[in-house]
Amino acid sequence: MRLQEIAEEFARNVAAHTDAIWNGDRTGGRKYTKRYVAAFKKLRAHGDAGRDALATLLPHPRMDVRVKAATYLLSDRPEQARPILEEAAKGEGMIPFMAAQTLKYWEEGTWRLDVD
Repeated sequence: MRLQEIAEEFARNVAAHTDAIWNGDRTGGRKYTKRYVAAFKKLRAHGDAGRDALATLLPHPRMDVRVKAATYLLSDRPEQARPILEEAAKGEGMIPFMAAQTLKYWEEGTWRLDVD
């Protein structure tokens, strides 16, 4: 599977996760979380090339996909990820709240992506 296809898999599952949560489907939400985390791990295994593929999602039309990609890139590419999170955090709702919390923990120095 090409890296861009894995990035698209990440995006599809982030979007499906958000949609499941909005529809009250926790089971579906967990299923899609496992899938996007698995896609991220595949990308991460390819080093910079995998991060490049994930970074292609930063201008994605869905805010949840942009924010999740930025969250997963924050430790390695803060110069690309922070502006996405900062813009999203200006809004209201669940996704902007998650972006704001991620930035808060980053600023405090307590940010850690726990996907292993």
